[in-house]
Amino acid sequence: MSYIIDTISISEDEVLETFIRASGPGGQNVNKVSTAVQLRFDVRGSPSLPIEVKERLIKLSGRKMTNEGVLVLVAQRFRSQERNREDALNRLLALIGQALTKPKPRKKTKPTLAAKRRRLDDKRHLSTRKRARAKPQREE
Repeated sequence: MSYIIDTISISEDEVLETFIRASGPGGQNVNKVSTAVQLRFDVRGSPSLPIEVKERLIKLSGRKMTNEGVLVLVAQRFRSQERNREDALNRLLALIGQALTKPKPRKKTKPTLAAKRRRLDDKRHLSTRKRARAKPQREE
């Protein structure tokens, strides 16, 4: 089975799932059952992703990325293992979907002449107000 996002399909063997014990509330269930899911996806070694998507995904993932280029997601929101698996997988697909969109290039702009004048007028007004607050200078 493979997971499809737009034009990219990721095979199931690229995603490694391990089950760990979840922290937080849950009574005895939390001490006995490994319901949390730790999902690992090798971004750098993935043949499914184009290079530019890999670079954007590495930037987006932040602390979730290891030094080796493996994306690690931990899902422990739900009490069942299956729902946590779905949650982790959905989060991975959402991250990859976010990395698929190219960021819009920033256009450099200059302040308008009117904006420059307003800024200088405001500075002049502020300095006169502050000067009026100061103690009068004694002339000798």
